[in-house]
Amino acid sequence: MSAIIQVKNLVKKYGNFEAVKGISFEVKEGEIFGLLGPNGAGKTTTLEIIETLREKTSGEVIVDGFDLDKHPNEIKNIIGVQLQAAGYYPNLNLKQIIDLFAGLYNREVDALALLDTVNLRDKAKNKFKELSGGQKQRFSIATTLINDPKIIFLDEPTTGLDPQARRNLWELIKQLRQRGCTVVITTHYMDEAEELCERVAIVDAGQIIALSTPNDLIDELLATGFQRKKEVKAANLEDVFLNMTGREWRES
Repeated sequence: MSAIIQVKNLVKKYGNFEAVKGISFEVKEGEIFGLLGPNGAGKTTTLEIIETLREKTSGEVIVDGFDLDKHPNEIKNIIGVQLQAAGYYPNLNLKQIIDLFAGLYNREVDALALLDTVNLRDKAKNKFKELSGGQKQRFSIATTLINDPKIIFLDEPTTGLDPQARRNLWELIKQLRQRGCTVVITTHYMDEAEELCERVAIVDAGQIIALSTPNDLIDELLATGFQRKKEVKAANLEDVFLNMTGREWRES
C-alpha cells in the first residue's frame, strides 16, 4: 500500500517549549493507524496540524499528494475530523445537524441513511444533548462521513464508554476501513489499539519512540525476557461481562 499521509521532521513550538520534536512517519492508504502516548506527549497536536487545525513550526506534511503549506483547502475536502460536543448546535436535532453540515460542504447527503450507518435512525429527531455517551460518539463519527472523506481522524473515540458501546464502536471503525477509508486514531486503551490498528506509533515527550505493528512490538518486548507478573488467561473480566450481558447496542 502507498502512503496517503507523509509527515517529515514535524516540529511545533510554543515559545521555548517544543511540543513536537521532529516527528516523521507515514500512514498507508486503507489502514487503521494508531498514535499512542501519555497525556501531553504531542499526539493530539500532531493530528491537529495534519487536520489543518493548528499551524506547524517547521517540517513537511503531505496528505494524499497535497502539501499542507500549499493546499490546505484541498486537504480539508478529503478528510473527516471527529468533533467534540461543543461543535454541535444545541437547538438542532440530528437530522438537521447533518443537513446543515452537508450544506457547508455543498453536498447532498441522505441524513437518515447516514444515521443508519451508526444505528441512530430512530434518534433522528433528538438533539445531541439527549443522546447517551455511546450514541454521541457514534453520531460524532457519522458527521465525519458527510463529505465522503478518504481519511478519518478519531481522537480517543471510546473514552468513557461502557464495554458494549466500546466494542460496538470498534466494529463501526472496522466498517469505516472496509468502506475504503484510512483511519487515524488516538487512544489510551492498549487493547483497543491492539484490536484495531495495523500499525501504531508510540509518542512520548514529542518524539516517536516506536513504530511497528502491535504484534511486532509485543514480540520485541518478549524477546527481552519480559514476563507478566500475573498469568494471562484466555479470557478477561470484560469478556465475562459481555458474555453475561450481551454485545447489543445499549441506549441508556
